[in-house]
Amino acid sequence: MTAKRKITRRGFIKSAAATAAAFSIVPRHVLGGTDFTAPSDVLTKAVIGVGDMGTGHMFYEGARLVAVCDVDEKHLQNALNAAASRNIEGVKGYKDFREVLDRPDIDIVHIPTPPHWHGLIAIAAAEAGKDIWCEKPMTRTIGEGKKVVEAVQKNGRIFRLNTWFRFTDGFYGMETTVKPIKKLIESGMLGWPLKITIGGPTGFDWKLGMWSGKTNLTPQQVPDELDYDMWLGPAPYKPYHPHRVHQSFRGYWDYDGGGLGDMGMHYLDPVQYLLDKDDTSPVEIEAETVQQHPDAAVAWRRLTMKYADGCEIILDGDNRDENVPYIEGPDGKLFKGFESDIPNLKKKLDALPDPEPQVTDFAHAVRTRKKFALNDQNGHRSCTLVNLGVIAVRLGRKLHFDPVKQLFIGDEQANRLIDQPMRMPWHI
Repeated sequence: MTAKRKITRRGFIKSAAATAAAFSIVPRHVLGGTDFTAPSDVLTKAVIGVGDMGTGHMFYEGARLVAVCDVDEKHLQNALNAAASRNIEGVKGYKDFREVLDRPDIDIVHIPTPPHWHGLIAIAAAEAGKDIWCEKPMTRTIGEGKKVVEAVQKNGRIFRLNTWFRFTDGFYGMETTVKPIKKLIESGMLGWPLKITIGGPTGFDWKLGMWSGKTNLTPQQVPDELDYDMWLGPAPYKPYHPHRVHQSFRGYWDYDGGGLGDMGMHYLDPVQYLLDKDDTSPVEIEAETVQQHPDAAVAWRRLTMKYADGCEIILDGDNRDENVPYIEGPDGKLFKGFESDIPNLKKKLDALPDPEPQVTDFAHAVRTRKKFALNDQNGHRSCTLVNLGVIAVRLGRKLHFDPVKQLFIGDEQANRLIDQPMRMPWHI
């Protein structure tokens, strides 16, 4: 990579944005003022990062696949073969995501790369006038998340973060969707403040311990099919080893946050929604953990996050709280399987109004320019929960956080982990 080829091919994007600004906020699909999309004017999408996760997201309904991109030639060819096997014509492969963003005919960019690329590509996509479907965690750092929000808002884009438990599917271990739990909390029957414990009874131990990095890696030859320098991108240079890349990258701080980075948003985003904390963050974070390696994540025991109003989230990493309620308030408790100590709870909830409806169809959100249910703003706050936990685990001590300034109070070491340097020439 040379310094002339900056993150977004800035010359092209600035000129394109200036020329097409009026059309980037309201896309070609809605200029006629209707949700109807003619067969000749369907939404188009590209998938950047087509390993296991990316290949699984190539064929969702609502948009036509026109491009795939990966720095591993085998992944790229597998994706092209998968498209051909479904008789999808005209799909082009790329090794450099910036070439994908240069295409004016692409509406949506899906980003299932490792998390150390999420922020950079999302910002570049927003500046290129694309709507964005991003995998979790939204960003690897809090600072990157703040800048993604700024870019999405500035460029009038529609953003979806790909965890869905706040609005669909059975929530882990509860044998229900989140909706009746939201109704229960809004009713006030449990009282306030609330403590939510996420642990083994609700499945939090699933994959929590499997994403540990290795501390004794011996440098290996980079495979011919992999552009390892581009895979690293903004991450610090480390000698190649297969355990660093592809399926096992999550165990290294440079690319993700261990098991918390992998599954944290699935568990924590619904909690943020349930507690009505979409515009704030905890003020105190404490980790019980073994000393962490500077490069490789290892298993931790417990995380406690407290909000200014007294609400508390417990992440029980070592399953010590097998029989505690999932949600506990001064006036009632809710256990696994939606069991409660409140008599006739389900009948009482049936009589209450449903929570405010959410836009949960991404194609519809793109066409109508309505915010998706889990978007850049509330998604950043739920990802901040993950990153606060990661920082507390890495430092192994209690932290105090200002949710308005989004900075740690009196802790420069922790604040250095909010905005981490990137390897040149990559920068935001």
